Amino acid sequence: MHVKVYGDEAAEKILLLHGGGLSWWNYRDEAEALAGEYRVILPILDGHAGSDRPFTTIEDCAAALLAYVDRELGGSVALLGGLSLGAQVALEMLTQRPALCRCALIESAMLLPSRLTHALIGPALSGSYGLIRNRSFARLQFRSLHMREALFEDYYRDSSAIAREDMIAFLRASTDYEMKSALVCTRAQLHVFAGEKEDAGILRSARMLAAEIPGSALTILHGLYHGEFSLNRPEEYVRTLRAILR
Repeated sequence: MHVKVYGDEAAEKILLLHGGGLSWWNYRDEAEALAGEYRVILPILDGHAGSDRPFTTIEDCAAALLAYVDRELGGSVALLGGLSLGAQVALEMLTQRPALCRCALIESAMLLPSRLTHALIGPALSGSYGLIRNRSFARLQFRSLHMREALFEDYYRDSSAIAREDMIAFLRASTDYEMKSALVCTRAQLHVFAGEKEDAGILRSARMLAAEIPGSALTILHGLYHGEFSLNRPEEYVRTLRAILR
């Protein structure tokens, strides 16, 4: 497993999992800001640019990350966070290991499977995959994702490097994932975030997750689209993360 690490080895550990189609730079600004206080670990999820493993399932990805936590981080972290696909993987890690962390910051996790979207991903990507290396097409896609301009080169480089099979695999897995009943056993305090302008399914998922897990806190972020909290507002994200940990 390939990771980017910031901060002192002896400090409390924070593990942040990037969104689908992105990479560790999803949280680069946050990691740089927190490096003086915490050990921040940014793994590259399976099947993404720079990863050493193909994507199979969210469950397998979570298990591999737990093995890394055991091997390198002493079996637990102070805080686990994730965006979108990364948030789904984070929830699966908490399902497989209830005592993994004290706190979790879950951003924009879809927990309502869509059979239609799942079925259409393969045919849609088979016809459009060749365009992802086209800079003009990538620019249009980038604008539709509402990411700040400073991230375009990272996005273009890494999205272009994802194999078609991996892209289909993690998009299908993401549209098929749902919260497992065992998640209610987690010992982590969940802080659930979603943008006000997100897809209705993600807003429903956020409210459902906060209602199902005892002690959870739900925040709907005024005026924000999918992923804008961690991607576009790193200073606000860092303030929130510090407040959660303290």
